Amino acid sequence: MRSRRLADVLVPWYRQTARELPWRRSGFGAWGTLVSEFMLQQTPVARVIPMLEAWLERWPTPDALAGASPAEAVTQWANLGYPRRALWLHRAAVEIRDRHDGVVPRDVDELLSLTGVGDYTARAVAVFAYGDRHPVVDTNSRRVIARAIHGRTHPDAAHRRDLDEMSGLLPHADIDAAVMNAAMMELGQVVCTARSPRCDVCPVRDMCAWVAAGSPWTADTRRKQARYEGSDRQARGLVLKALRDAAPDPLPEEALLTSWHDPRQRDRALASLYDDGLIEPDGDLVHLPRR
Repeated sequence: MRSRRLADVLVPWYRQTARELPWRRSGFGAWGTLVSEFMLQQTPVARVIPMLEAWLERWPTPDALAGASPAEAVTQWANLGYPRRALWLHRAAVEIRDRHDGVVPRDVDELLSLTGVGDYTARAVAVFAYGDRHPVVDTNSRRVIARAIHGRTHPDAAHRRDLDEMSGLLPHADIDAAVMNAAMMELGQVVCTARSPRCDVCPVRDMCAWVAAGSPWTADTRRKQARYEGSDRQARGLVLKALRDAAPDPLPEEALLTSWHDPRQRDRALASLYDDGLIEPDGDLVHLPRR
């Protein structure tokens, strides 16, 4: 069976060739794993590593972060992108302190109850921090499944069935299952890449359905993210940068994005930041969240 053979090859391949990354170190812990998973969402590994190390040096436990203000979390997040993650991580730390005695929970359902934690992050913490047996699926592992199992260039949009497919690929032993989850992600990240797959060095080339079909390049039908330049995301980021640079002092709202090319987009960016709780009004002034 192809699925059994994939694990037979990928588990030893990963153990021999896996990159050295902070969250893979022995004893890294559930809190570090949770923080790293928040940061890695739609953000390259190279950008995350220095931010992760600085974050954990400042707040090595959930209690430490819970004792800080949301503004400190947003400021420390800096230009990592998608700053709502900083607020969600802060809220999750408060929830861990208040509901779990400061210990990141192990149970997937309890992890899912934390702010900002979805299917992937909950299972990643349970598997990679605690060693439990669950399927963990990200964009990279979905791409490997699409190619190796189904012979397609690209995966479909994320779906619950991905967990069932990944579960069918896992070896029986918990420790090997955890390695297999990581190996699928690693293969997709460094070999079976989206644009330039390195099939010549792929350890599962001989059992890959896509290679067997002649590696046909088909269209990616998933929804594409809008470009950053000139977007609402860029406008929001510039507002937050100005407030981080000025912190702890507030700034007049009228001084934010004064040279932005589209006044309506400026207003939309400010409104969305208020709605997300990333900025707060104080009369005519604006500041980062304090509560």
